[in-house]
Amino acid sequence: MDLEQIHQEARQAALNEVKNMFQRSNQMEKVDQYRRRIYRKNLSMDAQLKTCMQNQTDDVKIGVKKLQTALDQIQEIGDRMKSAFAMLTDVPTVYDTLESVRDENAKHSQYMTAMENLKHIFTVQSSVDKAMQWIEEDKLLHAHQCLSDLENSRDDLLYELHKLPKQNAHDKITLKRYFEKVETVSVTLEKKIRLVLQRTLNTVRKEPTVIVTALRIIEREEKADAFALQQQKNTGFIAPGRPKRWRQKALDVLNDSAVQRIEGSKLEERSDNKMWLVRDLELTRQFLLEDLRVVKSLCVPCFPPHYNILNEYVTMYHNAMSKYLEELIQTGLEGNEYVTILSWIMNTYPGRELMQHPDLMIDLSNVGPLVSKQRLHEMETAYLRTMERNYQEWMTKTLETEKTDWINGVEMESTDQYYHTSAPMIIYQMIDQNLQVTNTTHSDLTFNALILSIQQMTKYGHIYRTAVIEYKERHFRDRSQAPFFTQHIITIVNNCQQMIEIAQQLKQLYWPKSKTQHYEEFEKLVKTYQTLRDETGLVLLEEAFLDLEGHFNELFTAKWTTSSVSVDTICVTLEDYFQDYNHLRTANFEYVIGEAQKMVAKRYIKAMLSKRLNKNRAECEVLAKKIAKEAKQIKMFFEKVAPNVAKSDSPIDVISNLAGLLNCDAEMLVLDLHSVLSSYPSITEDHLVRLFYLRNDFKSSELKEKVQDALASRKSTISHDKQDAIFKEIIFSDKLW
Repeated sequence: MDLEQIHQEARQAALNEVKNMFQRSNQMEKVDQYRRRIYRKNLSMDAQLKTCMQNQTDDVKIGVKKLQTALDQIQEIGDRMKSAFAMLTDVPTVYDTLESVRDENAKHSQYMTAMENLKHIFTVQSSVDKAMQWIEEDKLLHAHQCLSDLENSRDDLLYELHKLPKQNAHDKITLKRYFEKVETVSVTLEKKIRLVLQRTLNTVRKEPTVIVTALRIIEREEKADAFALQQQKNTGFIAPGRPKRWRQKALDVLNDSAVQRIEGSKLEERSDNKMWLVRDLELTRQFLLEDLRVVKSLCVPCFPPHYNILNEYVTMYHNAMSKYLEELIQTGLEGNEYVTILSWIMNTYPGRELMQHPDLMIDLSNVGPLVSKQRLHEMETAYLRTMERNYQEWMTKTLETEKTDWINGVEMESTDQYYHTSAPMIIYQMIDQNLQVTNTTHSDLTFNALILSIQQMTKYGHIYRTAVIEYKERHFRDRSQAPFFTQHIITIVNNCQQMIEIAQQLKQLYWPKSKTQHYEEFEKLVKTYQTLRDETGLVLLEEAFLDLEGHFNELFTAKWTTSSVSVDTICVTLEDYFQDYNHLRTANFEYVIGEAQKMVAKRYIKAMLSKRLNKNRAECEVLAKKIAKEAKQIKMFFEKVAPNVAKSDSPIDVISNLAGLLNCDAEMLVLDLHSVLSSYPSITEDHLVRLFYLRNDFKSSELKEKVQDALASRKSTISHDKQDAIFKEIIFSDKLW
């Protein structure tokens, strides 16, 4: 430490402090005050330093005293150790001198052990016979006491031989041979206890004391095992046959009994009874419930608490049942057997019918799943595949039956007004039955089965459509081959509507409100049958209008101008067909009538625009009145047939509106054209020119100009008249210009 440097640093610090104190002239008056303050501060610091030095000096004195004391004690211990080492030098000599004493002591210990066990040594055979007799008489506690005495005598003698420094193997062999029948007693008693434990659930009902006796013997043997193992750890000696581990063997016996109980419950095979699996699982449920009731109510009081016997039995039955179910699954399941076993695993086993029964209320969280998730998934997949095959087979057979009726011309028979077949109800019952079965398992499988059912119904709709098209084409090639064609087509239309209703019903019954995925499958199903219904309804009209082809061709001819036969015949013919259409369900009937109106209007308008007549203004006025009259006649006919359909936005009104253009003034033509174009934006230039072809009082160039002006000046609007689309369907291959 550099004292000079410290002195300089202190001096510099003092100068700096003085400078800070006397920066102003008026501070010089306080010099005495500052001096006294510094003086008191120095005195205080000196006192603190003296106190600190005094304390440290006292501590050093105490430490020196303790070190001196420790040094004295170490010196004393060293002297004593030298004295002890000097005394130990004589021990080997003393040890050799006492050799004869040690031999005498060992002999004395052996003699004492022999004297203590003399009774058992001389009565081994009689004791063995007595123990065997007690075992036969089921006096197991007496037999075990006798066995314990014999084993203790043998083990004590063997232990004395083990302690000898020079062990004689011949002596051990002789002693063991002398006591060899003791092992026979032990084995016999073990077999007897095994037999008792195998019948635990039966015995505990009638004689619980027998079970308690067997368990007391097992617990005594467990204590003997523990003592033998501890003795081996301390001395290296282990008694013959130890450890016996009778407790573990007892649990193994109970486990074997549980396995045999489950495996022996199978009474029938698939060939014996179609319901074999249901009966088998129900029988298993009943005896499992009864056995566990017995365990909980009777075995628990009999078994020691550390056995935790209820959980042990639950685990044993659970594992045995798991193995049994695995074997059942591997042998192969069929049809609803998948659902039967899935329902039992997921609902019956863990539910109130078995493990959660009010008498049991067993927690299965510690035993694991009865069947692995992978195996459950495999079963669900296999079941859905089987269901899919069944659907395909059943639906194919159902369709083949209908096709046979179509081909053979079987007349429809119905108990009510509407024609229908049993096919939709067969399909519904088939699907509903499958879904009810899967509903006994869990919601996910039911939902997957519902989606599969919907998909198969959609596929059936496609093959149904193909069959209908083939039937239609076959009929129109030769209409004499299918005399009841109309009836069958009506039936098909009704069936399609019924399939849509079935789909809605299945959705209402089985579609979970929380599920949004796969909803497109349901929409696809509805659309499939809606489209097929519409197409098949048009087939009906196609047949009817095939008969009316000639009458529509007579419209707007010279013959038509002087006669109303064509329209009368059209109405009469349609009325005749509509009599058959009464067998359509209400929604289908209204759809067909609505389409019939469109077709009549379209065919009538197409005839109007077909350039068959060319008249002057006066004659066109007459034609306009005739057209309006016939339009009214047709509309009244449809109102008579179907009032609800014909009165709302009838397409027949288009005919009357077009007829109004035939008698308009040339000056008002553009205005009238604007009115028509605003109502029917889809009408084209070709349509208008063809309409005015009926009037020969317009020059072609003038007419073309007015039509084009009207079309050019019209606003791009969307018509609210749903009949506007009719003009999109009226197309001519030839052009006027």
